[in-house]
Amino acid sequence: MPPLAHDGLNSIVAALGPTNTGKTHHAVARMLEHPTGMIGLPLRLLAREVYDRVTAQVGERSVALITGEERRVPPRPKYFVCTTEAMPVDRDVDFVAVDEVQLAEHPQRGHVFTGRMLHARGVRETWLMGAETMRDRIRELVPTATVEVRPRLSRLASAGRISIKALPARSAVVAFSTAQVYELADRIQRIHGGAAVVLGALSPRTRNAQVAMYQAGEVRHMVATDAIGMGLNMNVDLVAFAGLRKFDGQRERMLETSELAQIAGRAGRYMNDGAFATLAPLPALGPETVFALENHAFPQVRRLFWRNQDLDTSSIDGLIASLRQRPRHASLRQVEQAEDHEALMELAGRPEVRRLASSPERVRLLWDVCQIPDFRQLLLESHLRFLSDLYQQLAGHRAVVDVDWMARQ
Repeated sequence: MPPLAHDGLNSIVAALGPTNTGKTHHAVARMLEHPTGMIGLPLRLLAREVYDRVTAQVGERSVALITGEERRVPPRPKYFVCTTEAMPVDRDVDFVAVDEVQLAEHPQRGHVFTGRMLHARGVRETWLMGAETMRDRIRELVPTATVEVRPRLSRLASAGRISIKALPARSAVVAFSTAQVYELADRIQRIHGGAAVVLGALSPRTRNAQVAMYQAGEVRHMVATDAIGMGLNMNVDLVAFAGLRKFDGQRERMLETSELAQIAGRAGRYMNDGAFATLAPLPALGPETVFALENHAFPQVRRLFWRNQDLDTSSIDGLIASLRQRPRHASLRQVEQAEDHEALMELAGRPEVRRLASSPERVRLLWDVCQIPDFRQLLLESHLRFLSDLYQQLAGHRAVVDVDWMARQ
């Protein structure tokens, strides 16, 4: 595969194409050719995978890992491997890469990816990686980018419909709820002797152990959520869909064909062909969908979710007003539902919080606290209470978090 065209001097490269084109692999290699660099990835598990690869080459002292769950930052890191939301974009590095930029059309996370695509830049070089469906939007919104479309390295073909009993080795079954993942894993274990389980809700250590168990061949099957579609590099020959509907944070809906492709494309590594199927009793995919998946033929993304990044932190009301600012470009759409914005609106209505947010520094602190994700999947009010208590401690007279309080959380 020839290298992407670039001159390495403040250049922006958009490396686009279907799954299994080597985009992320080449971006990591390119980053390591620079003295310093940063890469933003869509999943914690993928960030850990890339972190392990980079540290194996340059050592742990040179690499920082920053995700919502883990933060490993040595005194003087040269490279930053992060989830997209956790990228410390205020740091100057020679090389910056943002992976899976097509997630800019995601209703909840899209504004983050759009922001990184528009504003995250390396001093010398920037790479934007993602699906070819982003070609038109990148050319429109990032006109200085050199767009390179890469072909898939192996063939992807339909295997129709398959039963659990007939699942071959190196199969990944994809489900869209935690309950279904565990139910399918139990059935596969009874029939085939074992199955790895990959869920975002698992702890980093447990997730990593499950992936390692599958990769080592200790079990021959995996059951996972659609998170495996976001670039996880595992030896999968067949992807079987146990469902075609998912809850997207607002409603339950059918998966878009491009979303099916992102998941199905995990089958086949490098030059090894891959296959996709539905899991009985689910009916087989229709011929139009099969054609699109096999030939990587999808419409271009039309609009991206966006949120203003030039925030006014002079006051809570100023911050809220700046977050509500509308985009000026027809291809950008104001994000409607962001958890951090909703948390801010709730906390802003609490007198004890508003009283403390009396300076730009404390308003910025409040916004930082609101951006803490609900890792524990609590009820909304419980998470808001946690955020409120945390902010009051950080913005209070002592400006420290009580250790005993934190231990109880």
